[in-house]
Amino acid sequence: MYNDELDYIRFPRVPIERRAGAFLIDFVTIWLFSSFFGSVQWLVFLLAWLAMRVFLAERNKGQSLGRWALDLKVIDPRFNKIPDLVTLSKREGIVGFAAMLAMFGLNLNFSNALSMIVLVSPLVVDCGLALTDEEFNRAFHDRIAETIVVQTQRGFSLDLRLKKLVAQLRRNMQK
Repeated sequence: MYNDELDYIRFPRVPIERRAGAFLIDFVTIWLFSSFFGSVQWLVFLLAWLAMRVFLAERNKGQSLGRWALDLKVIDPRFNKIPDLVTLSKREGIVGFAAMLAMFGLNLNFSNALSMIVLVSPLVVDCGLALTDEEFNRAFHDRIAETIVVQTQRGFSLDLRLKKLVAQLRRNMQK
């Protein structure tokens, strides 16, 4: 998949918690937005997913809202640049469909637990593959689109700010 010339390039490894946090920020934002549209919620979810994770990411140097909040970006490691629209669409089409199924499952809540588990499982399997890739933490959609998620200096550093705030609160409570 990667040519020998680029094997020497070391990309910063992203902790799985940061990737999950960025995904959750995007997922919850789009889920809440699409929840206002009733019977066409699935269509609005998919369109909003593509808008945020493809078009916004393409315009915003590989960063969606969640990735910007946690200092992450998507790149094509072969060329060391932001993937084109087709590659981003392929990547986000796969994970977006799995996220839409998970949204349906979570909307069912625990009233039908078996259906919820079945509908959430494609997303769990897709993203769970990132745990098996020790080098880049690539999920199934990353492998198909040949992309990786890397850390960057550009962003809001929400996780670091929250850690600092929690540490400060702990210090204040111990006094």
